Amino acid sequence: MRTYDLTPFYRSTVGFDRLFSLLDQAAVDGSPGYPPYNIERTGDNSYRISVAVSGFSQGELSIVAKENTLTIKGDKSANENGKDKSEVLYRGIAARAFERAFQLADFVVVKSASLENGLLHVDLVREIPEAKKPRSIPIAASAQAAQMVDNSTEKAAA
Repeated sequence: MRTYDLTPFYRSTVGFDRLFSLLDQAAVDGSPGYPPYNIERTGDNSYRISVAVSGFSQGELSIVAKENTLTIKGDKSANENGKDKSEVLYRGIAARAFERAFQLADFVVVKSASLENGLLHVDLVREIPEAKKPRSIPIAASAQAAQMVDNSTEKAAA
């Protein structure tokens, strides 16, 4: 595996600390492949994360959204075979505990979550506040701007 030293970029950039720390985390974690997931765009500002959680019930899953991180945890019951008193000869369906974290962009909120057919669907929406949305600024004619400046100087002199 290749490793990259991002130290020179830390010295020559301002404001990109979060980006570089995310790159460092991605290189270190290696992001395990269990459970598999999909990320879909369902609209202009809406997204869906689908996680394959077959074998997990609704009570064994938890979803926590804190700051800009969405964490999905699954914790399987310790003694699943005690109920049936049967012996598993081959376990091909993974039933191990997991924790999957997703970094969310600013202003992305979790709208809903549902469990159907072994897939956990988490719906997200990006809601930009009115103060952060771009707005159009009208451009005044130069005569009006000069008149506004003259009126303000007369008021200041009085």
